[in-house]
Amino acid sequence: MQFEKIIGQKNIKKQLVQLVQENRLGHALLFLGNDGTGALPLAIALAQYLVCEKTRAEQAPAAPSLFEAPEPASTIAVPLTDACGNCPACHKASQLIHPDIHFSYPVITKKTGEKPIAADFIQEWRSFVSTYTYGDVFDWLQFIKAENKQGNITAEECNDIIRKMNLKSFESGYKILIMWMPEYLGKSGNKLLKLIEEPPPDTLFILVAKEEAQILPTILSRTQLVRIPRLSNVEVEAALELRAGAPAEKARQIAAICEGNYHQALQLLQHAENDWQAVLREWLNSIARKNLQAQLKWVEDIAKSGRENQKQFVQYFIHLMQQAIKLQLIDSDKSQPAAIETETDFALRLNKLCSIYQQEAIIHELDKATYFIERNANAKMLFHALTIKLHHIINNNSLILTN
Repeated sequence: MQFEKIIGQKNIKKQLVQLVQENRLGHALLFLGNDGTGALPLAIALAQYLVCEKTRAEQAPAAPSLFEAPEPASTIAVPLTDACGNCPACHKASQLIHPDIHFSYPVITKKTGEKPIAADFIQEWRSFVSTYTYGDVFDWLQFIKAENKQGNITAEECNDIIRKMNLKSFESGYKILIMWMPEYLGKSGNKLLKLIEEPPPDTLFILVAKEEAQILPTILSRTQLVRIPRLSNVEVEAALELRAGAPAEKARQIAAICEGNYHQALQLLQHAENDWQAVLREWLNSIARKNLQAQLKWVEDIAKSGRENQKQFVQYFIHLMQQAIKLQLIDSDKSQPAAIETETDFALRLNKLCSIYQQEAIIHELDKATYFIERNANAKMLFHALTIKLHHIINNNSLILTN
């Protein structure tokens, strides 16, 4: 994967290339970014840049010319700012089969008593990265059919990493390990401390994480932090049009909702035919009217829609609540593109329904619901409980959401 194929992140790409060209690249990097920012693609692109035969030729010290005469200025090449994409090393790296680029990621136990390592799932991993380049850990666990099992980076995986990173490189000068989601290491990660602190020559660790607080402090202190910012709405909109083939108006609407998360933008595009606003209106009206029969029917319907649809609906509700809060605090938010008119109208109605403090409480409950949906909670129980909580939070008899 080349830098040019990654959405946005112009400054981060420039920073990484400069670190390599100026020989200031640390031996352990931590790419910290939210879902959909492209942290994993950036790590893979950096690895390909390092093993690319043309960039390696640039990094090697040039042999002195005859009598050490300086080369003419016209023959000095401009340094490459991206992997060439054509050499054998680039072809292998782009297919995730380069022998000097290793991967570690959460895995599951397939059979009782076995001790899985990342290499057991390497074929699935290559397919996943190719298909879901901006996917998250929930997508990965679903991809390997984890069902209710929790993913882990095990002690056995740490032992395998130590073994592989102490071998000599096969083709390039570097040995690179990309660890995705080091939050799943647990205490077994302490096995890697000595290797990360005193690695063999030309060894690079790239940790790609989302939650800094969940990484072992002993590992965190040994890494060079690279924060990956959210994408701009303009970058997401352009990517949806050019890469996903979305119509311009639909791309603009989705970009305004996903707030720099390209992963979420693709999911919203996939479910663009769903009228979440109508579903939400039906739910809130049943709560405001205290119509128990309508509430039960709504819960039955949402429970049948599937986890991904449920998650998208909750995220859309959170987006509308955030829009409502912005409208209460600021008359016009010029820092972000305006939401579509129907959303603004709905947000204004939400402001009539509940105060800013009630809205914050609702967002808190919705965030918890997203967490439980991702962990396969019983949908009926979850949305029944959420309906009751919203009733108590709102505690308002006026009906303002009717069409």
